[in-house]
This record gives sequence, structure tokens and C-alpha cells, in this order.
Amino acid sequence: MSEQDRIRWEERYRNRTTPDVSAAEIPAVFAPFEAEFPTRGRALDLACGPGAASVWLARRGLDVWGLDISATVIEQARELAAQAGVGERCRFDVVDLDDGLPAGPPVDVVVCYRFRDSRLDQSIAERLAPGGLLAISALSVVGAGAGRFRVQPGELTAAFAQLEAIAAGEGDGEAWLLARKPAR
Repeated sequence: MSEQDRIRWEERYRNRTTPDVSAAEIPAVFAPFEAEFPTRGRALDLACGPGAASVWLARRGLDVWGLDISATVIEQARELAAQAGVGERCRFDVVDLDDGLPAGPPVDVVVCYRFRDSRLDQSIAERLAPGGLLAISALSVVGAGAGRFRVQPGELTAAFAQLEAIAAGEGDGEAWLLARKPAR
């Protein structure tokens, strides 16, 4: 990520306070599919922001690794996890995903909410354990204007065609996919 982008994200989060524990929830687009998320194992939360999804997953019983470019928001995520009583189940690190996914073991869940970098598609799919769940959403041109980080119609389902789609949607400027890696 460019230094200018890093500074922009730092400034965005620096003026925010740590969210209240009540904000620790699954992203709304995935809420109807809550039962698809496991209650044990490992999770990876890419571009985790203040850690709401990470804390929700930890409360479900998963060990979570949240990654984001902003040191400020990573500190907020750590605070949120501690306030929620799941600090021991959550690890948060500053990582520039432009450098790729950091090495690590297979995970049972990857959450990637409103972040998109197609260069990570293959490594995301490979990181999933057999039967692992991908929950990904991104800004979309469907129902919104074109933009630098907006996906094209069908982009997410095509990018993760090797996974078994559970549900997907596009509209109102957002595209999302919930998919499972086939069991061996």
C-alpha cells in the first residue's frame, strides 16, 4: 500500500473511538447465514477494521487473527476484544495486504468485509481448510457508480468458482459471496 493510502487510513481511524461491545457482530449482509459459521476452529479476518467481526467470531468459539493496515484501528480491535472478554482468542496485527497474506495455518473461516484485492484470491482459497467458509463482500458497480475499488457484476463468484457457493448477492453498491471449500 502506498504511504499516502496508509496515512489516509490512519487519519480515518484516529478520529474514531473504540466501538462499544454491542457493535461486535457479524456484518449485516451475512447475518441471515449465521448458522453457516462454525463455532470452533480458526478464523482469519482480512482488513478487520475495529474488529467487530473478529470479536463476534471469537465469541462463537473461534481463535481469530485480524489483519489491517492501520495501527490505530488494530489497537481499537484489541481494546474491543478485551472489553468483550475474548482478548485471549483474538490476535490483531498490522499487515499490508499488498504484500500478500502472511504465512499461517489453514483456517475454518475467512472474513473479508468490504475489502477487495484480486491478487489475494488464490491465497485466500488456499488458506481455507477443507470445508472452510469464505465470507467476502466488496463495493460493487451494481446499483452504484463506477469506482476505483468497485467490483464488476459476477466478479466474486467467478474469482472463487473453485468454492461451493452457499449464497451470493449484488446490489445497492455491494457484492457479496458466502462459499465453502469442498471437503477433500
